[in-house]
Amino acid sequence: MSADFWNERFATDEYIFGTAPNVFLASQQALVRPGMRALAVADGEGRNGVWLAEQGASVHAIDVSPLALEKAQKLAAERGVTLETEQADILDWQWPEAAYDLVAAIFIQFAPPPARDRIIAGIRRTLKPGGVLVLQGYTPKQLEFGTGGPPSAANMYTADLLREWFGDWEIAHLAEHESFISEGSHHHGMSALIDLVAIKP
Repeated sequence: MSADFWNERFATDEYIFGTAPNVFLASQQALVRPGMRALAVADGEGRNGVWLAEQGASVHAIDVSPLALEKAQKLAAERGVTLETEQADILDWQWPEAAYDLVAAIFIQFAPPPARDRIIAGIRRTLKPGGVLVLQGYTPKQLEFGTGGPPSAANMYTADLLREWFGDWEIAHLAEHESFISEGSHHHGMSALIDLVAIKP
């Protein structure tokens, strides 16, 4: 999806995914250590990157939409934290090798395969040994709920798919569940979710 698509979506004073962090990410607070280097992938309006910064992490937030990143910087200023933002299309981004202690990949299912494979390869490359991936996404059952996410099952995750991608890492947590979420106007209602915490060896 192009920057124009996302700019149009974010062109409102409203924070369309809310300003509170993703609930699953926030539940992993114990993994976030002051001074660690964190990457917030496709961080949009900054709710997750700002929360990571509030925990003391040094946060690099990337997104394709400059409008979203402006809102992220505004949110960071309001919360009294610093956020390093970069406007980039992660499908073309040069993922630095072994650069981050933590990667937050929250609802980044806009890319279908095979483009998505480049993102997964990038995540695998960019975490340091011992680094942690915190990921949440939708399972194919989300199409029945229609409360957020892309309208394509090919973009969704399953436990088997995540094991295929990260099975050679230490999987500290992997769970599929149906839960009610309320993240702004664009993620609201009963949702079919999958959560992953994986540690790079």
